[in-house]
Amino acid sequence: MAIKTPKEIVRILNEYIIGQDEAKKSVAIALYNRYRRMQLSKEMQREVTPKNLLMAGPTGVGKTEIARRLADIVEAPFVKVEATKFTEVGYVGRDVESMVRDLVSEAVRMEEKDQFARVKTQATKEANKELVRLLAPAEKHERRENQMQQMQDMMSMLMGENNREEDHEDDVSDDVRNKRMDVAEKLAKGLLEDHEVTIEVEQAPKANPMSDMMGQMGMDMGSMLTDLMPKKKVKRTLSVKDAREVLIQEESRKLVDYDAIYQHAIERSQNNGIIFIDEIDKIIAGNKRNSGEVSREGVQRDILPIVEGSTVNTKYGPVSTDHILFIAAGAFAESKPSDLIPELQGRFPIRVELNALTKDDFVKILKDPQNSLLKQYIALMKADGIKLVFTQEAVDKIAEIAFDVNQGTDNIGARRLSTILEKLLEDVLYEGPDMEMGEITVTEAYVEDKLGDIIMNKDLTKFIL
Repeated sequence: MAIKTPKEIVRILNEYIIGQDEAKKSVAIALYNRYRRMQLSKEMQREVTPKNLLMAGPTGVGKTEIARRLADIVEAPFVKVEATKFTEVGYVGRDVESMVRDLVSEAVRMEEKDQFARVKTQATKEANKELVRLLAPAEKHERRENQMQQMQDMMSMLMGENNREEDHEDDVSDDVRNKRMDVAEKLAKGLLEDHEVTIEVEQAPKANPMSDMMGQMGMDMGSMLTDLMPKKKVKRTLSVKDAREVLIQEESRKLVDYDAIYQHAIERSQNNGIIFIDEIDKIIAGNKRNSGEVSREGVQRDILPIVEGSTVNTKYGPVSTDHILFIAAGAFAESKPSDLIPELQGRFPIRVELNALTKDDFVKILKDPQNSLLKQYIALMKADGIKLVFTQEAVDKIAEIAFDVNQGTDNIGARRLSTILEKLLEDVLYEGPDMEMGEITVTEAYVEDKLGDIIMNKDLTKFIL
């Protein structure tokens, strides 16, 4: 886990998320406490449980973004799930344990990526060797002899005769050998990157609904059967540049130890994993108790043992949830956190309320973050050779419109800005590819001209903005 102090975590969050200082501080402390825990004795580590968080606030104010950025900061496995997608045991739908299985799958992907990076030099070397063979193939009779030699090598391995120091060189003619040396030299100089080559790769597994159903029980029958069956190969014609990347991936899989990857992924999930449960307020049963609402409360009771700490069976092995960090979030517009069942409330000791966004917040959201919307649109138009400029007055007007529309209709937070900007820049985005290179300045007058009539008509505002 990448180590960051609480102040460093908040500083990084400030680069992407405007406001919500209290929430940032709370999550930063909770995250750093995980590092503190790892410094304790094994006995004490077992006793120190994560301080799970419950974030309450309107949609679009940064709840999901805070959790997602946290995972990026510490390079931790992260999954976002929606509580409404789960059903009580006995109902058709996803069971709550699937969130843990998704987390482990994400950890496996991260571990595989890390391991591939460690063996990339060797994998690239082997991939280039294979490209040389493909670009300068041996004669037919030589290939047959090589195939016979490969079969003998395989039999020797099965018999335990593994005393070969390294793979033998292809027994090819001098002409082929000289041609391969020439091809290898050109490859090293990057002269063949656009040359096409046909390679054989393993066929991607097809989606199987039965595998998804079995995955709900921690089993992956599709993977088990695939491992027993010989790998089917398909031919693909690619440029040398693209073929090299495919071959590097295949060679990397041969060089890494997947048993170690799975074990490290499980440890990574158990100690560093973050599960973000969104819309938790939607599984609160209301005053009227019908069958659907009883099921919602049942989902809460099913989530409880996962958050409290239990062992979940996955296709990579059993995973303990004792030290996984859970962050729950909801708007709580028609309910409050105290409406959750008492046992579940107790498992989220840190409560944070996120504030609705003000006009000044919208101005900062438009301009300040590294991935701000204005920077995104400026970059998009730059691809057409056009310089897009927003005056400060125009930015203030856009923020004012977003704030007013949120007040007059449903408050969807910062997401309102995306709708407004898309409508505002509709003509610019449409005409951009056919325009000559130049500069377009978005002024306050342009904003009023494009959006003024829509703002005045409340019915249009509801449907368009």
